[in-house]
Amino acid sequence: MNEELVQNADTCYELGEQRAAVYFNSLYEQVTNKTYVSNLTEDFQQWKQNHIRHTSLFSIFSRGRGKPDSNDYHNYIQWLNYTGKLDSYLDRSISYIYMRDLGKALDTPETQDKIRKVVNNLKTRLIDREKKTDFSMAMLYRMAQKDDVEATFIWLMNKLKTVSANIPEGMDAAHAKRKLIKIIAGVILHVNEEMDEDVTPQDRSKQLDVAIRLGYCYGLTYPFIDDLLDAKILSAYEEEQYSRLIRTSLLTGVVPDINEWSGENKELISYIHAELKAAFQYIKDNQHQDTITSFFEQSYIFFQSQEDDRLKHLSDPTYTNEELYIPIILKSSSSRLIIRSVISAKEDEGFDERTFYYGIYNQLADDFADMFDDLDEGAVTPYTYFLTYHDKRSDLINPFELYWAVISNLIHNVYKSDSKTREIILNRAINGLKRYKEKMGKKKYNEVMELFMTGNTNFNDLIQTLVKNADDVDFFDKLLRDHMVTNLRDDQKEQDTFSETIERVRKEINKILPIERIDDESMINDPITAAANYSLKGDGKRLRPIITWIMGVDEYGLDKSAITPLLRSLEYMHTASLIFDDLPSQDNASIRRGHRTLHEVYNIATAELTGLFLTQKAIWEQASLDTFDTKSVLRLIQYSAKTTEDMCKGQIMDLDSKGKPLTEEQLNMLSYYKTGLAFEASLIMPAILANVPTLEIDAMKKFAYHAGIAFQIKDDLLDVEGDSTVLGKIVGKDAENNNSTFVSILGTIGAQKMMWEHYCTAIESLQHIPRSTTFLKHLVNYIVHREK
Repeated sequence: MNEELVQNADTCYELGEQRAAVYFNSLYEQVTNKTYVSNLTEDFQQWKQNHIRHTSLFSIFSRGRGKPDSNDYHNYIQWLNYTGKLDSYLDRSISYIYMRDLGKALDTPETQDKIRKVVNNLKTRLIDREKKTDFSMAMLYRMAQKDDVEATFIWLMNKLKTVSANIPEGMDAAHAKRKLIKIIAGVILHVNEEMDEDVTPQDRSKQLDVAIRLGYCYGLTYPFIDDLLDAKILSAYEEEQYSRLIRTSLLTGVVPDINEWSGENKELISYIHAELKAAFQYIKDNQHQDTITSFFEQSYIFFQSQEDDRLKHLSDPTYTNEELYIPIILKSSSSRLIIRSVISAKEDEGFDERTFYYGIYNQLADDFADMFDDLDEGAVTPYTYFLTYHDKRSDLINPFELYWAVISNLIHNVYKSDSKTREIILNRAINGLKRYKEKMGKKKYNEVMELFMTGNTNFNDLIQTLVKNADDVDFFDKLLRDHMVTNLRDDQKEQDTFSETIERVRKEINKILPIERIDDESMINDPITAAANYSLKGDGKRLRPIITWIMGVDEYGLDKSAITPLLRSLEYMHTASLIFDDLPSQDNASIRRGHRTLHEVYNIATAELTGLFLTQKAIWEQASLDTFDTKSVLRLIQYSAKTTEDMCKGQIMDLDSKGKPLTEEQLNMLSYYKTGLAFEASLIMPAILANVPTLEIDAMKKFAYHAGIAFQIKDDLLDVEGDSTVLGKIVGKDAENNNSTFVSILGTIGAQKMMWEHYCTAIESLQHIPRSTTFLKHLVNYIVHREK
């Protein structure tokens, strides 16, 4: 046990409480004497000159292009640019981030120069109509490529996927993921700010790699400590055990084992414990000796202040103002101070002071916005406590008044009455109230304002006038946050729909696949049909006929029953190719789709004949598409025959490549012939029947080319990293057969990079398909994230 840390912990927290008490008392004095009112009234009188405008000639002529809803992310950005407001919008937004996240004062030429550079770069990207900034995985990967941190990005995506899968019911997975991404972005911001301007690309890449990993490691504490303990998922005894484990880790610098965990959530805690333990060790390993003490101290202050708040009960009417506000001052400042220690940044007294005084400003704004949700959950915040006891406790401070006192203190005492700082902070305050009014509705908003009014009628009236009439007070980070939250939630809904659709269609396809046995006395027996049905009944993904079903029926409007023969033909052809693949002369596989391979159950000759039988059945099914015009059906059969021909060439190329060091180009060509063509066929065949224009078919082919190669690379990776039980086949067959794969040629990391490159190109190609591509987007997401 680290005795020094144990001895210093309580002393450190007591010193933090003393400092917070001094700050609180200064705010309390401002509230009592109402000095903030005169200060802010004068500030707002100056401020409103830039934000309360009369109708202008420009506004009359620009009404034809009305202001779009700010929820319409792309159109809103373009509108800001059209009206000439984008520069000031981005300037206040980036300035706010420099204040809040980087702890900077805005009155230095160096900071202003950096803000201008960021604004110019961001504006260029936002107004480029060809590069819509959706912050998709493809876009983020492209950004990672520029800084040579693709491998780190892939690592992070895998981590985020695992974290999301382990978020228990009762917690918001999308919210947890957004919070984690926000923390990672914050750490990257700090590391970027600390970098020398003449840093080499190699050093920049190394520093960003560590920043992303540190951001993830620190960010894990939000979903897996704060949110988990707030969510009431653990039993009371489990919460006590878990809190004790966290405290011990911070006091000793060592994460204890949990061999004797008692409670029904042991499996969840085991995963979280392993992940947090590894994260804790990574942070320690990357700490400089002169910052590690600060890291442990700030972490302990943050955790202990959170615990102080968490253990409060709304039913207890006895909490003092100090008990309500001092933990908030401590946790809101230490959470940001930790980031500096996490990245081992040099001590910066100005940053520490500004961050200490600034934190409660954001916390009170957030608590105001969430007060009724917090009230429903029984959480104790200054707002929920005031709502509950204001008519019984005349000594309670009105948190809304304290909020304005904090703002006055920041503008005049912390930032020395700097005009730009005043502009940014007042913008933020009024924007927060405008957003709250929009969220709650006018009636509820007025009720809230009636309850929390400051006691000074003139000041209250001024605030409400500004909330009603002020313009140009919104911020890009809020727009981006709303856009990200909407995208994450919409994406999850689409993903759920995609999964449900895949499973529903898969079940429907399974029903139409069995081949009916024809009784014929001239046949002594008929093992071929039985062998074919044996191969068809396995636990297959049915991905190819599923793609054809969804594209054909949902996108092209074809009749489901009319394309049933096509669905059969695709699965018959695919199953035949698997039978041939598994033969001793090729891959010599013993397990397929969770069952013994056909040649092992019957014999090699029967397997070969069954493969041939299924290819002929596929052609027969295609010729049965009798509700379509004959020219289209003939084109489809010709296309199918050519595709089969090319796939055979691909298999020969694969067999001939065993043990040979193929080039990247050869690997791509081989994968296209082996896998990409099958994906292409499932898209192009229904398009042929629907008489889709050639340009769209060409765009589909490009998508299929890259999606197919990504699928093959994922197969290669699963053969090395996968689970035989999940896959339904034995792993390691490629190495055993001396096959040339993306993994054997490029290595695991190289193969992952190549897969993501094809993933990005496939996603980017969807822009050229003039119809809904939601299914195809989630198809390629499934391809790179699948486990089987």
